Amino acid sequence: MLSVLDLAPVVPVVVVEDAADAVPLARALVAGGLPAIEVTLRTPAALDAIRAIAAEVPEAVVGAGTVVSAPNVSNAAAAGARFLVSPGWTERLLDAMRASGLPFLPGVSTTSEVVALLERGVPEMKFFPAQAAGGVPYLKSLSGPLPQARFCPTGGISRASAPAYLSLPNVGCVGGTWMLPADALAARDWTRVEALAREASALKA
Repeated sequence: MLSVLDLAPVVPVVVVEDAADAVPLARALVAGGLPAIEVTLRTPAALDAIRAIAAEVPEAVVGAGTVVSAPNVSNAAAAGARFLVSPGWTERLLDAMRASGLPFLPGVSTTSEVVALLERGVPEMKFFPAQAAGGVPYLKSLSGPLPQARFCPTGGISRASAPAYLSLPNVGCVGGTWMLPADALAARDWTRVEALAREASALKA
């Protein structure tokens, strides 16, 4: 089973309004060195976007984000998602994600949630909303008592702040949107998206 945390230093968090944009957008991100793409289930086009990327951009590892229910899990898996990301978790959602057989990153923002997931044999998780929940200092403080937990922090992370997160021993990658500026998406400027993705893929601690 693949580890989403080890595919690339940055996972683009994508909101697709028009499914026709999914394939060229995914190709630009992959060409820029970001193969793991989280398509959030926030729009009616999301599942069609996942389906199109899975079918037409095989070099991409497309996942579903904003997974908040068991139907979200089954619909994303049927569309071809290769991993799942949630902003938080419940017992029912965790069971559904585990039953899917797909890699998943349940969302946490407190130490108790991290410990609860570790008790259930889940060492990899999303830290969300990263900046609002304590950012780099909070994650750094978790690495001592809970070194077995690994995170993909997401939420409010920028190109400038990403290296500080990536320098932490318990962070495998970060999620972000800065390589997807609204004006570039509106203009369908995939060349610019590719260039920004290339910059993000080169980020180091």
